[in-house]
Amino acid sequence: MNDDNVHRLDEGPAVPVLNLPNALTVLRLVLVPVFVWLMVMDGTPARWWALGVFVVAAATAQLDGHLARSWNLVTDFGRLVDPIADKALTLGAFVMLSVDGLVPWWFTVLVAVRELGITGLRAVLLRRGIVVAANSGGKLKTVLQMLFIVLMLVPWESLLVEGPAATVRIVAWVVGAGALALTLWSGGVYVVEGARLMRATR
Repeated sequence: MNDDNVHRLDEGPAVPVLNLPNALTVLRLVLVPVFVWLMVMDGTPARWWALGVFVVAAATAQLDGHLARSWNLVTDFGRLVDPIADKALTLGAFVMLSVDGLVPWWFTVLVAVRELGITGLRAVLLRRGIVVAANSGGKLKTVLQMLFIVLMLVPWESLLVEGPAATVRIVAWVVGAGALALTLWSGGVYVVEGARLMRATR
């Protein structure tokens, strides 16, 4: 976590909240229940549609931040809601994958505890007037999580014979192991930095 990710509330020039990057963030939140609904439906076509919705939502996760920085449209709303939208998308996907038996529940629980804990920490710091955005480790963690989810969502058995499909699943789990390790590590960094900030603001 660096100084670019931690600042006082409303620090810097005023930027309108109604802008394209924030609209993309809200769109990502709206797509979460659509994705969950498609995952509940049976059949391979529904799974492909769920994959498509997830990919579109994941693309907005990369695009909104890029546009906000390049167009100087960074707002406290974006800093706060963007990570929440990311967490809603990834946690929703992990829960549905666990329901389907593709990802063990212990994996999903570990990710959920980390994500919800950091969200709570951000809320506590926000009450003290401090906005904590995602750091580089947190952003890479999100990318790996989303890649892992995409690899697990693809119905490989309908595309490949048993051997290659199993190989792809192994590759997916290598990505998943890296995502989990980075998830826990970056969460520890947030906790350490959060404790320092709370001591500093007393």
